[in-house]
Amino acid sequence: MPIKNDNWIARMAAEHKMIEPFSEAQVRKADNGTRLISYGLSSYGYDMRCADEFLIFTNLNSTIVDPKNFDEKSFSRVKGDHCIIPPNSFALTRSVEYFRIPRDIMTVCLGKSTYARCGIIVNVTPFEPEWEGYVTLELSNTTPLPAKIYANEGIAQVLFFQSDEPCRVSYKDRDGKYQRQLDLTLPRT
Repeated sequence: MPIKNDNWIARMAAEHKMIEPFSEAQVRKADNGTRLISYGLSSYGYDMRCADEFLIFTNLNSTIVDPKNFDEKSFSRVKGDHCIIPPNSFALTRSVEYFRIPRDIMTVCLGKSTYARCGIIVNVTPFEPEWEGYVTLELSNTTPLPAKIYANEGIAQVLFFQSDEPCRVSYKDRDGKYQRQLDLTLPRT
């Protein structure tokens, strides 16, 4: 089935608590009038925000990146209203929003064009049917310069696809290893 429109997303958010907190319109300015990188409901998706906590990759220990044996010492923890990603490096953050994906829905998430035009790539895997939690996001700085990321502002757009019928085996049924993430989650095997 096609991507769902804003009325459907708003209804699903209300009925199934699919996105919490949920903004029913694009938010482009803070209460004090400061411009923001937009977030909230869009025509065919939802622009989520990144939280104010970041894990910034550093190579101080000359470590090999190994998804089966990930060294947490490869990250510096930062909490604040922004984060600076070093050149040709990356950071992890999480969404402000908590997602509960219904059994007949699958999502794809893409980075916002404002960041893409600055050489920032947002990498997120699809949200599978019945997955729930805060989304862990990888933000890659592909430039030779430091890059600034703003907390509590838009970072990526989630697009929703609905099947004709519920899936046979959901992420919840499989007891997926990233189910109900409450924090930034490093690789698990």
